[in-house]
Amino acid sequence: MEFYETLRNRHSVRAFTDKEIEGEKLTRILEAANLAPSAGNLQAYRIYVVKEESQKEELMISCMEQESVIQAPLSLVFVARQQESAVKYGERGAQLYSIQDATIAAAYAQLAAAAEGLGTLWIGAFEPLEVARIISAESYEVPVAVLPLGYPGESTTQSDRKSLEELVKEVGDGDQGEG
Repeated sequence: MEFYETLRNRHSVRAFTDKEIEGEKLTRILEAANLAPSAGNLQAYRIYVVKEESQKEELMISCMEQESVIQAPLSLVFVARQQESAVKYGERGAQLYSIQDATIAAAYAQLAAAAEGLGTLWIGAFEPLEVARIISAESYEVPVAVLPLGYPGESTTQSDRKSLEELVKEVGDGDQGEG
């Protein structure tokens, strides 16, 4: 799939079929996440792959009962490894850069999944301590996003987007002091 077509075709999927994800596809998605830029190239994140039914059920509950977690064959949980980023960048690294690293990697995974014909849903509404317990995260790892991943079980379309005029503002000479 061509890059811009992938962007246009990526959308949130909330219902999945029970078809398993081929190992090669999952590997390519994880490799794509590994290519994401990161602060100082530290890659201060980890990706947990949750496949076991009992863990998926617990994860669903901790994600505010979002059933897509249990429907999808697996979920990817992206965590920020704050301690790794703090070593080089201090508090800002721990509180911001590691979160950005995990977030960018998750976005790359979503785009790769779309290119593979798979669907994802970005879940940010969850109980972080509970998610960390379910995946046996390290004490310095902070869950950032949960991505149920699988073959779409529904036909969906891209949501309406704001216009560029609403999102983009050029700055430069003559813009100082304007509100």
